[in-house]
Parts: sequence; C-alpha cells; structure tokens
Amino acid sequence: MDVPSPRKKPEELRSHRFFGVDDLRAFGHRSRLKQSGLNTSEFAGKPVIAILNTWSDLIPCHAHFRQRADEVKRGVWQAGGVPVEVPVLGMSETFMKPSAMTYRNFLAMETEEVLRSYPIDGAVLLGGCDKTMPALIMGATMVDIPVIFLPGGPMGRSSWQGEAVASGSDVWRFWAERKAGNLSCEAWGSFEDHITAGPGHCMTMGTASTMTAMIDVLGLSLPGASSIPALHAAHARMAARCGLRIVDLVWEDIRPSRFLTARSFDNAILADMALGGSTNAIVHLLAMAGRAGVPLTLDRFDEISRRTRVLADIKPSGRFVMADFYDAGGLPGLLSRISHLLHLDCPTVAGMSLGESLEGAQVWNEEVIRPWDNPVFGEGGTAILRGNLAPDGAVIKPSAAEAHLLVHRGPAVVFRDLQDIKARIDDPALGLTPDHIIVMQNGGPIGAPGMPESGQLPLPKYLLEQGVRDMVRISDARMSGTSYGACVLHVAPEAAAGGPLALVRDGDWIELDVPGRRLHWDVSEVEAAKRRAEWKAPEPRFSRGYGKLFAEEVTQSNLGCDFRFLHNDGSRTPDPEIH
Repeated sequence: MDVPSPRKKPEELRSHRFFGVDDLRAFGHRSRLKQSGLNTSEFAGKPVIAILNTWSDLIPCHAHFRQRADEVKRGVWQAGGVPVEVPVLGMSETFMKPSAMTYRNFLAMETEEVLRSYPIDGAVLLGGCDKTMPALIMGATMVDIPVIFLPGGPMGRSSWQGEAVASGSDVWRFWAERKAGNLSCEAWGSFEDHITAGPGHCMTMGTASTMTAMIDVLGLSLPGASSIPALHAAHARMAARCGLRIVDLVWEDIRPSRFLTARSFDNAILADMALGGSTNAIVHLLAMAGRAGVPLTLDRFDEISRRTRVLADIKPSGRFVMADFYDAGGLPGLLSRISHLLHLDCPTVAGMSLGESLEGAQVWNEEVIRPWDNPVFGEGGTAILRGNLAPDGAVIKPSAAEAHLLVHRGPAVVFRDLQDIKARIDDPALGLTPDHIIVMQNGGPIGAPGMPESGQLPLPKYLLEQGVRDMVRISDARMSGTSYGACVLHVAPEAAAGGPLALVRDGDWIELDVPGRRLHWDVSEVEAAKRRAEWKAPEPRFSRGYGKLFAEEVTQSNLGCDFRFLHNDGSRTPDPEIH
C-alpha cells in the first residue's frame, strides 16, 4: 500500500498565491474568476484542477472529449475542487502533416508551460490519439505537480460484409488486395464506410492502445482505465472518478516523480512486450524516461523482450480487437498473467500498489488473453537489432511478420525517400522478387522530416498480384502500430544525419537475423569509406519557425526524438513569478 503523504493546508496550494493573499494582484485574479460567474465560496481555499483537453473537430478519436471533460468537472466539484478546462494542441495522427510526431514535442512544451504559468494545483490530462499521450506526460513530468491521465479509449467493434474488421490493420490488408486487383472500387468505398465505428482511437494494439496501457502500468491512470472502450458507460464513470481522485492527489501532494521510476518503466516495457505493442512505444518511452531522469536504453527493451511472451491475441499480431480485450479482462487480466515478472510494489495514482490493483483480476477468455504456456509469440513483440547498418540500433516487430523472413539475406533496392518509392515501386523494370530487400532513406526525424509512419513500405503491384504479402523492408522511418510485416524501422543514425543507411546502393547485400538481433550491410569498409567521402548532407528544409527548431534540436530515434534543450537537467520547471 502506498503510504499517503501529509495533507496540504489551503495556504500551501500553488493557487493560493494567486487568489488567497491580500494584495492588488490577488484582487485582480479573484475578480476575473468572479467575472466568469463564480462566487468566492466556490474557489476560496480550494484546489484548482486544470482539465487539459486535446479535443478538436479534426481528431475524430477525441470526439467524445467535451463530454468527458464535463464528467471530470463533476467529479472535481464533488471532491471540493475548482475545475478549469484548458484547451491544448490536439494532434491527429491522420490529418497532421508531415506527421503528428513532428508536433509531439510542441505539445509537450505547451503542456509544461500551461501547467507552470497558470494557477493550477493539479491536472487531468485528456489524450487518446497517438502522440497526445506521451506529449502530455512529458510536459507534466517537468512541472511535477499532481496529475492523472484520462485515456480516450478505443473505438468499438466494426464489421464489413459479415467479417469483423479493425482500423489500421485491416486497411493495410484490404489495400494490398485492392492493388492486387482482388477488390473493386465500389467494394473499397463500402469498406471505407465501415472501418471506423465511432469516437475513440484505433481498436487494435496500435500506438494509441499501447501508450494508454503504458501510462496505466506506469501508475498515472486509474488502474485498468486504459482498456475501457470510448463509448462504454464505464468510460464516463471513470472520467468522473478521475475528477474525484485528482483533488485528493493535490491535498496529498502526490506527484508524477513518485511513479516514474526505473522499476515502473521496466513494468511498462514488460506489458508492452506481452501486449505485442506498437514499435512507436519505444521512441515514446525513451522520451518519457528522459524527462523523468530515468536512464533507459534500447538494450533494456531487448533484454525484457527476451524474457517475455506475447499473450494478447490482438491485431496486428493476433486476431481480436480492444473491445474483445476489455471483455476478456483487459489490462488487469493481462498483467495478472505476467505478475511474476512485474515490480508489484510500484505505486499508482489510485493510492494502491500495482499488485494491490491486480487483486481479483481475472481472464474471462483465454483465446484473447492467452495463458503463459500458450503464447501468441514465444518472445516479446518487439526486438532491437544492431549491426553496421544500424550502429545505434533499429527496431522490428517479429510477432507481426511472416516467420520465414526473420532470417533473410537479399539484395537491396534503394529509394531516396517516400516520394521516390511512391513513384517507382510499381515499375516492373525494377525486377523485384520476394527475395529483394526494399530500402528507403530519409524517413527519419530530420530527413522526412518528423519521422512519419511511412515505414510499412509498399510492395510492388506485380508481386501482390502473385500472392506476395510480405517482404523485408528497411527504413529510418516509423510505422503505424496497427501495421504489420517484416519492417525494420527506426534505423539510427538516420540517413539525413549521415548514418550508414545513406550509403546503401542498389544491389548491396543485406542480412537480417532477428533471433541473432543482427542487421548487417555486406559492403567492405573501404567501399563504405569511399561512399562516405562522396556523400553530401541534405540542405535544410526550413530557414525559420518550428521546422527549423525541430531540425536543429531533435535527437535520433534511439534517444527518443526529444529536443535537446528540453532534456531533464536535474532541475524542475520553476513556479511563475507573480507581478
């Protein structure tokens, strides 16, 4: 049981300096709250709780967030707090270009500055679409005031022509059939009408479902909250409970730094591997750990992956969707299956330890949440590769690849960027065979820019027509967590930063050995040195603005793609001066 902290006195609240003193500044602050219709008795001496809401009409995944914010407010009022809703940048994985990843650090900065600069004692963070979640946590970590994360929840089940379908994963599958000539234009249009069933994030174990689970395991959500579907009544009740609980966290001064430890990050990685989680979780967990001052490297992910098993039979590694996972016992059920590996004494925002939160957890469907001795995959869902093509590491999701490709040697066919691959991949003159390895350069943080989810590189139409559905593909890009295939991703250093990937040419032989965790480029050191001498760095894409800041400050994928100037230097974001 987590030992409660001594309760604060009203005069110890951050907001007291704004509202509780007898001076001209406090008069101005109080009068402005009254301008919004509040009476003195409704805010005097009470914790001010910010509801950071990433709702936007351009993020259908968050379409229910305005209602959830109202439900949080209900809980805050009931607990004796003062709720204030604050809109912050919403990042749509679908609509933001060049990628939502470009703006993750932007929202992290906004979150940090909003929480620092306003009279806020604690916050409920509303996020669901992929990058909103790590961004909110990264920013809140640096201010280190009490917070609870409210996960947006997955959308409900959907079906098309009598077949269960899932956002993301089945889009890639049916697109391959469309390119192969097996799906008509009319059928494709009908499928488009059915693939997304309503509000909520992707219902597969994509990046959104993975990251909500990670934050849950880290202890920053109410235990099990991440599994609740977006439109289930339990989700609305959970929102109100977040409002109730955050007020207690403020009085007890329980901050994110209590939860974000090396042991809790180990727990999160264990859960990620057992879930068959998104490869993107690695980049985000590295960034979140860096903000928390917790040393974390790619090697730690691989160490944990080797002693874990994929137990969640969820697309894209498995067969089911998140609603099935929730009905089968959800995250608590899954964690109960790996409890022997977890640090069960880690605390949660609910005021109990992780182990206590799992008491009574059960699995109701062993098809969806497998027993330890009947896994979906015999190791964790993600593997880390190293070699002369990826000196600082690369990532692959073997649980979602065709098994025969996990050990493969083949000649490279190289594309300079995503536009090049779109223009030429279907050209029969390339003469690609299933043994070729498709290589794309300049898909990384600087080169793309923003490391978009383009790493599930397309297969040639003529090979799709022959029934080929997977090939080895290598890039410095990311791919959607809903994607699948033998895709080597996050190659570091990236091509645009002068990594070896920039020097690969058509016909070079490359060896992939996932069991051996090896990615080898079969070119002599003399030839590699010659090519490096000839290589020229790409011209900067931006001369000003956020794009320039991003290119100059972003770290490589093995360090989390955070900004260097935002790294944790041992200090905490200072409280504002009141003038």
